[in-house]
Amino acid sequence: MLKNSVLRFFGANSGRKSRFLAGIAVPGLLAGLLAGCATPPPQSDTEDYQAYIQQNDPLEPTNRVFYSVNDKIDRYALKPVAEGYVHITTQPIRNHVGDFVTNISEPGRLIYFMFGGKPRDAGTSLVRFLVDSTIGIGGIFDPATSLGYPETDTDFGLTLAEWGVPAGPYLYLPVFGPSGARDVFYLPAAYFLTPMEAAPASTALSVFSYSETGLRLVNTRAEFIDPIDQIEATALDPYATFRSLYRQQRASQLQLIDQRDTPTVPDWYPQPAQK
Repeated sequence: MLKNSVLRFFGANSGRKSRFLAGIAVPGLLAGLLAGCATPPPQSDTEDYQAYIQQNDPLEPTNRVFYSVNDKIDRYALKPVAEGYVHITTQPIRNHVGDFVTNISEPGRLIYFMFGGKPRDAGTSLVRFLVDSTIGIGGIFDPATSLGYPETDTDFGLTLAEWGVPAGPYLYLPVFGPSGARDVFYLPAAYFLTPMEAAPASTALSVFSYSETGLRLVNTRAEFIDPIDQIEATALDPYATFRSLYRQQRASQLQLIDQRDTPTVPDWYPQPAQK
């Protein structure tokens, strides 16, 4: 559930070359992981074999190791920072921070929707970026939603899903967190589709990019302190719970994109009279 923020934090801009290297490393890591797939149980053992197929997690032993490592990083580093951040900020401030980092991602969403054949959603992303970047003072405020253009979330993994690419096996990547054989290709795409990447390289831009990605990660983690604590305290197997939640989230996102792909008009546009 924190995948987007985690990948942005560790993919912070330290120059175009570093972004390129990080981008091509992800598919290479995927290939290496898939090469070490565990052997499935024999088909004669029907119950175990069906459970194996349903989980679609052939790398579960390796995934659990990475989950354990990431969990320790979160427990001893990220979570304490997020808790301190909550103590020195208010919910309205955190909402404005969320609006700001969301606005920075709108150009990427515009391109994803165009590639996915969703022109209406692409138009919504374009209007949101223009309105929130100007009237919304760089995205600190979100007047676009009030005008009838709510946030429409997507990424390259969901675009591939629209093209018919199957989800593939579940992956828990070191540092980056939950993903899948299809969704992992969101990582290299996310490095390039930001306004910072289009701007000329400079020290000030690098500082801004580090600050934005760090703030995005901490702000997002702060919003999930209680839900994550509850899962870790009550779930018999937190790894399996997070795996299930991740898959449900991805399926829900894809369903919402398909549902939105219908002609609509903004709230402020005159509605036809009812007969």
